[in-house]
Amino acid sequence: MHLKYWTRRAVFAATGAVLALGQLGSAPAEAQTPPGVLVVGQIAEPKALDPAAVTAVNDFRILMNVYDGLVRYKSGTLEVEPALATGWEISEDGTVYTFDLRDGVKFHDGSDFDADAVVFNFERMLNEDHPFHDTGPFPLAFFFSAVDSVEAVDAQTVKFTLNEPYAPFLSNLAYPTGLIVSPDAVAQHGADFGRNPVGTGPFHFVEWRSNEAVVVEKNADYWDGAPALEAVIFRPITDANTRVAEMLAGGIDLMVEVPPVALSEFQSDAYNVVEQAGPHVWFLILNAKEGPFADKLVRQAANYAVDKAALVNDVLEGTAAVAAGPTPPAFAWAYNDALEPYPHDPGKARALLAEAGVESPEVTFYVTEGGSGMLDPVAMGTAIQADLQEVGFDVSIETYEWNTFLGEVNPGLEGKADMAEMAWMTNDPDTLPYLTLRTDAWPDKGGFNSGYYSNPEVDALLEKARVATSQEERADLYKKMQVIVQDDAPWVFVANWKQNAVTSDAVENFQLEPSFFLLLDDVVKN
Repeated sequence: MHLKYWTRRAVFAATGAVLALGQLGSAPAEAQTPPGVLVVGQIAEPKALDPAAVTAVNDFRILMNVYDGLVRYKSGTLEVEPALATGWEISEDGTVYTFDLRDGVKFHDGSDFDADAVVFNFERMLNEDHPFHDTGPFPLAFFFSAVDSVEAVDAQTVKFTLNEPYAPFLSNLAYPTGLIVSPDAVAQHGADFGRNPVGTGPFHFVEWRSNEAVVVEKNADYWDGAPALEAVIFRPITDANTRVAEMLAGGIDLMVEVPPVALSEFQSDAYNVVEQAGPHVWFLILNAKEGPFADKLVRQAANYAVDKAALVNDVLEGTAAVAAGPTPPAFAWAYNDALEPYPHDPGKARALLAEAGVESPEVTFYVTEGGSGMLDPVAMGTAIQADLQEVGFDVSIETYEWNTFLGEVNPGLEGKADMAEMAWMTNDPDTLPYLTLRTDAWPDKGGFNSGYYSNPEVDALLEKARVATSQEERADLYKKMQVIVQDDAPWVFVANWKQNAVTSDAVENFQLEPSFFLLLDDVVKN
């Protein structure tokens, strides 16, 4: 039977599978998809499939299977290894990176991958005068702000010149923002390229049916060896309970971000539960520009009020640890293990509110229904609301679908909300604080500091850390930053999560990565 028939059929498997679940109780139904076709239950509809234009891990999980970067993370680590580049040299002063490119690689549209294609990709993001800069916006172009120029030395050699040493440069190239897109496809589709993605990766794009499925198929000519799977179908299933039901019924083969309360459902030989630690922080953005959280004492009061241990143990069923600050402990070399999390101390919270002269402060709290790394956001938001109200806050919740939520939060909370849930999974200790805690990362300056936190000392430490060539020096600077940020409390620091996924027993060779990406080129579906 033709593959495209099967991929379309698999999208509609859910109805029959869920009916089967009702008939069979908790027993798994017979798989609704054929061998070689993997159906992935995603947490939300993707925003776009242009790697330079998106920020969410939900989107990255698709993109990493369609595109390649010059470099990538070595499996099971956050160490960088060659990909579309076979190797590189770094100048003695750390400002020039010269990459040797893999020969003979083609984009899925048949056009050549070469140095000119690399130059096109980075100039599209970084050069406002580039003819296709208007195909953005490019929210993570911050990653490459140190790039002064990109030059094609010859067809197989490309040179990046930085305006100063930049320690996270290689790691950022391995991140999805560094994935290489087809210049011909961008020229053809313009602003619609995000709906018509073309890369060099192990799978090529077939179709995107909104709120239904993104379908990719095997790239038989993939430079790193053809994948075992014939096709992958990414289905957006925003409700976690529905994802669980479909996984139990056989409507999907792989489910990411399993709700902690549902893990026990998959403790049988019919499923494989996979876990992997990674650099994740779940926090509450506090509006430090206006409203009650403009006062540091009130921000600290919120940190004492929220019972983070109860959230971790009761809501998240022990699948996370209480966070102490803005840097996740997965970055062991940069993590300040001398920091202790804010304890749950309602009395201290009330005392701080009294010291601030604030009585029953009104708080508008943005909560999402689900999203990348958001764990159990509605239950967590409700518990947080109760904790804050116990000490005197007057909290009203507004709940949004994930992409709508990002559209409300990322442009900044000014004039809209006092507090918002957020989670980040990052690739380097520089990434999260640089994009979300610097003064120059306020939303009106192109960053993600949606709460408008500002501390010149933190700004200076972060700027110095990203140009330091010694890891020991970088670590010292990041540890100092964490102490200041924890005291300033621009966020309520809640949890560091251990990611999870579940597959059916028909799926082999699947593993989760510390990067939180889904890499499916070695996966087998029987």
